[in-house]
Amino acid sequence: MTQPHPSTVNTETILKNAFSAAVSVADPQIIIPQYLEKIFPVGSEPQKKCLVIGAGKASASMATALEAYAKLHWPQVKLEGTVLTRYGHHSPTTKIKIVEAGHPVPDQAGMDGAREIHALVNQLQAGDVMIALISGGGSSLLTLPVDGITIEDMRKTTEALLRSGAPIEEMNVVRKHLSAILGGNLARLAIARGARVEAFLISDVTGDSPADIASGPCAADYSTYLDALKILEKYHLNKEVIPASVFAHLEQGLAGEKPETLKDVDLVNAQVANHVIATAYKSLEAAADYVRTLGYEPVILGDTITGEAQEVGRSQAQIVREYQTKSSGPIALISGGECTVTIPNGIKGRGGRCSEYLLALFAASADIPNMAALAADTDGIDGSERNAGAWFDQDIRIAAKEQGLEPDTFLSAHDCYGFFAELGALVETGPTLTNVNDFRIILLKK
Repeated sequence: MTQPHPSTVNTETILKNAFSAAVSVADPQIIIPQYLEKIFPVGSEPQKKCLVIGAGKASASMATALEAYAKLHWPQVKLEGTVLTRYGHHSPTTKIKIVEAGHPVPDQAGMDGAREIHALVNQLQAGDVMIALISGGGSSLLTLPVDGITIEDMRKTTEALLRSGAPIEEMNVVRKHLSAILGGNLARLAIARGARVEAFLISDVTGDSPADIASGPCAADYSTYLDALKILEKYHLNKEVIPASVFAHLEQGLAGEKPETLKDVDLVNAQVANHVIATAYKSLEAAADYVRTLGYEPVILGDTITGEAQEVGRSQAQIVREYQTKSSGPIALISGGECTVTIPNGIKGRGGRCSEYLLALFAASADIPNMAALAADTDGIDGSERNAGAWFDQDIRIAAKEQGLEPDTFLSAHDCYGFFAELGALVETGPTLTNVNDFRIILLKK
């Protein structure tokens, strides 16, 4: 079959369709039934109570999919539970309670919901099954601090870590060691009650480790109290910005006065399994398959690209130059991973890491003709505003010049949202009800 030439399809359409392809392959309505069928083949469905708990931006949608499957295939199973999701990410259910709460900074609604989940797990009995529906965003939503630490303490700690520029993996090491749920503590509670645990994970982290996805509430943890204290020290987060109660708990843990997070040795003979059912790389492959049908040669740069968003944008501009000289036809450079944005004191900023990356790429590639790009968060929300990300092509570049918009000025103010909003180049999807990290695509035609 003859493929359409790239020039016959609108560039904006290609960019946005590639993003849609990446998001669609991680749709819980498709993947949850597939994995339930694998893990609970016919005749092996839960025989006693099936408790469904979860947290994350995709977890409500996962709960909807699970309920629909159970209604059709497990009509006799007693299904109940509670799932936490971010405000605006609700999905309809009848038996599983959905609680909306704050993200990325935790709030009282999240803490109350996490406490409810903790209580439900503590009521499990031998032979019961607990299904955990976990996705990105769960670390903030499952905020149930250990005794002695308040929700305000957790909020201040989270805000300080966010502003420090610490990558999400390091943020979560700290949060695990302050939580009664994260770092495998939820599985530990279920194990003690004699229950079986099956966790379904949609990954938004590099490496797709169950211990890192939503801080691994059902997974063995590799980090320690010492690691958490070293991270605070690394980013100069002292007792002036981190509550004294947080330092006291971490120091007591280091001294062996508090139990560590769940370790592999704790799972010997335990009925606990973590299933990663959607990943960033699978989404990048779906986008690659789409652009290939339009005559582009897809190049997946990887799903683990991290670092300061502006630095990654400038770095990828240089990668485009290299491919410009050695490629004979249209190419699409596709990547994932989670960048960071460090906001200096006194600057509020507008936007998120995807838009900031894209604006840096825009600024660093003014000399590259026939280039277009898009960067967006697969959960549909990029940072402080309500857009998923942004895009540009040669027409957008011309419009920026005509309107006198200087990208460097907006980069200095960390106002990437403002720049692309002025140009009508935002990507706005609303909550997608899934989350497999950030998506970036650069199109280059000869």
